[in-house]
This record gives sequence, structure tokens and C-alpha cells, in this order.
Amino acid sequence: MRCPRIEVDLRKIRHNTHTIAERLKRPGIRVTAVTKAMCGHPAIARAMLDGGAAGLAEARLSNVKRLRQAGVTCPITLIRTPMLSQVDDVVQSCEASYNTEMAVIAALAAAASRQNTVHGIILMVEMGDQREGIMPHDVGHMGQRVVDMPGVTLKGIGANFACLNGLAPTAAKMRALSALANDVEGRCGPIIGTVSGGNSVNLPWAFGACATGRINDLRIGEAILLGVDPITGDQIGGMYRDAFTLVAEVIETDAKSVHPSISNADHTLARIRLVSANLETTRIILAIGHQDTDAAGLLMPTGNTLIGATSDHLVIGTKDAALCVGSEMRFQMSYGALMRAMAAPDIQINLRNDRTATNVHKVNGPSKHLALT
Repeated sequence: MRCPRIEVDLRKIRHNTHTIAERLKRPGIRVTAVTKAMCGHPAIARAMLDGGAAGLAEARLSNVKRLRQAGVTCPITLIRTPMLSQVDDVVQSCEASYNTEMAVIAALAAAASRQNTVHGIILMVEMGDQREGIMPHDVGHMGQRVVDMPGVTLKGIGANFACLNGLAPTAAKMRALSALANDVEGRCGPIIGTVSGGNSVNLPWAFGACATGRINDLRIGEAILLGVDPITGDQIGGMYRDAFTLVAEVIETDAKSVHPSISNADHTLARIRLVSANLETTRIILAIGHQDTDAAGLLMPTGNTLIGATSDHLVIGTKDAALCVGSEMRFQMSYGALMRAMAAPDIQINLRNDRTATNVHKVNGPSKHLALT
């Protein structure tokens, strides 16, 4: 089979989504599945929907268009603040969007009016992650301005955690967000249908014994795709960690020292030499590199150690004497490594256990290959 490739087990994606959706039913929280890490891949998105996701969330309009062109008709929310240059397309392709700027909301309202529709607005609140968000004391005033504006409707509020500053959500933060939803309704009327408490890092809180208050939505991507808690990296009970597997091919194997003599002028090379000298270790090179994925985010198979990587070479120390030129190595990936690999044009995507696909499609442009197995 062609290398490099990512093998995607859609059955495991459906299972992981179903596991989370079922556990969140008790506290009354729906799952909005985030598709940005797999570039809006339609088959993976459908697996999430089959597993129980109530809708999809995307950060990039190009991925939303890919989903729509593939026939995905469910509600899609844009979770990155729309660009002014894209407001017409956002209104056309997305039922709602997360927003922090009145100038953007006004442009969305004008675009919606031109298209004879109404666009949903979810106000993103700054709760400590310090990436994007409106300060809590300004949300009520901004909400009232949205309510008074034709072409848009105030659909809800949301918050984000552990993306920029690694701040994990707490029960106190969730109570504060619930209280803020009540305050906004007190000012604007009982119209807040969505209170989105965050992302995959919220699951330990949501699965716990604390009351969930007004929180009725979580935007889940990493936990579905990788089956782990993003903060600790621990596997979530009953979920698969290996829905995605990166496969790369060996292009060189020899007995060169794992500590070649290099100039100290390049500090990056010194930083990524991770193995110690070992006479039993053979150095191998695989045809994949930084241009394809995050080498530091690859989980090395047993008996193998990362030496380093360049733009298109991955250098590994191995004790596996059976590896030779043409051999394949399989890796599990971190979320960052998965995102980069899914976007790499030279990596083939192989789908397994696809319920609906019957033929081969090309995705992500003319050089992205998709094979069904």
C-alpha cells in the first residue's frame, strides 16, 4: 500500500462519539463534534454524527465548504471568529458562529439580510484562557446589541479552556458561566438556547458529580479522535486511542552512529538528539518529516527511539533487526501531530469500516488521496 498514509477506523470514531454522547445525556449536555483536526473530512464527520453528535463545529470556512460539497446537511457552527472578508460565505454555509467583535456581527447581520436569512450568534466569553473572548461584564451589553440587530439572533454564549494558557475548567468557572447566562437572559430575555462550556478538557468535570447548571453543550474533538483526556493524556475509559494510525516507510537502514558529529552552530539539531549511544541500536530513516507531521508528537513503537527529524526525513534508532528498506512503521499520534498529518498533501487517507462509502474519492485538493479498505 502507498506510504505515507493514515489509517482511519471509522467504527472506532463512531464508538468514541457514542460513548461520550451517552455519558453526557445524564447531565443534559449535547456533543458538538469538532472537525478541524481532520480538515473537515466528510466520512469522519459522518462517523461522528452516526455516533450521536448533535452537530458539527469548524474553525475554517474551507473545511465547512468541503463538508457541504460532500452533502453534509447537519448544523455547522464556525467556532473561530469570522473574518470580515468571509461573512457572506459564513452566512451561506453555517447556521451560527462564535463571535467577539461587534463589527463582525454587524457585517454578518448585513450579509444575512442580503441573503434573506437569520444567522445565529454565540458570544464567546473570556474565562481565563486569554485567547479570544468578551470580558464577562461586557457580555450583557453586547448581547442586547445583537438582539436589537436585524439579520442575526442571539443563540447563546460559550467559553474556552486549556488552549492558549492551559487553564483547565473548574466547577467554579462553570458555575460562573451558568450565572452569566442567567444574567444575559435577565437583560435580553429568555433566549439563550446554547451555553457551551468548552471542549474536551471539560469532560472530567462533566463526567463528575458536580451539578452542570446551564451548561448544555460541549465542543468535542480531541477526545473523540484520540480517546484521551487532553490535559493528562490518559485514556478515557471505554474509548479507543488508535482510531488513527500513521504509517511510514523505511528508506534507509545502516549502522551509523546515533550521535553523528555535527556543528554546534545549529541549536535545533542539538535539541532534538534524544537517544544515548547504544551499540545495539541501528539508525533508520523513514520518508516523512516536519512538513508532514509533528515528529515530537509521534508515539514511538516499542524498541524504537526518536533521534530527530528534518523537513522530510524521520530518523529513528531501533533494535528491530527485521526492519529493512521498504518496511513500514506504524505510529500513534498526538493531537498536534494528527492535525498536521491530516493536512499534509502527500499523506494518503485510508478509511476502514465505512458504512456508506462505495467508491474512492479525492479530498483536500488534487494531491490528497483517499482509499477505502
